[in-house]
Amino acid sequence: MRRYYEFAIVVVLISVLALLLLAALGRTSNEMEEAGVQAEVATIRMGLIEVVAHRETFGGNLPKSDNPLDWVATRPANYLGEVDGMPDSKVVWYFDRRTKELVYRFRDGHRARFRLSRDGNVESPRAVVSGVGLLRLEDQRE
Repeated sequence: MRRYYEFAIVVVLISVLALLLLAALGRTSNEMEEAGVQAEVATIRMGLIEVVAHRETFGGNLPKSDNPLDWVATRPANYLGEVDGMPDSKVVWYFDRRTKELVYRFRDGHRARFRLSRDGNVESPRAVVSGVGLLRLEDQRE
């Protein structure tokens, strides 16, 4: 009878440890997705800097579009394009025409939003050249 109690205690301990491990893996997955978004945004910002630097060096006009992905040469692989409102898909990039925001929709449904800035009145001048930059707005939860 004593062995049954010992076995039950071992099973409970292993179950608790497995639950803790699964929770940690879930948090790590979310953090990795956020890191991927930040890396993609850094690439877009570098493309914006390149466009502005080219204009500063050689002259010409900046693109008129409010969609930052119209300014850069490369787009994220999971970019849906310009849409009116939020699509049903998750783990995608899209440009919302109504709000003029570049949005990434996470696996859990919340959205990271970015807006192209054309003026020099930027709170964080990081990655802003001649007033042009990509600003992260407050995330929206569902």
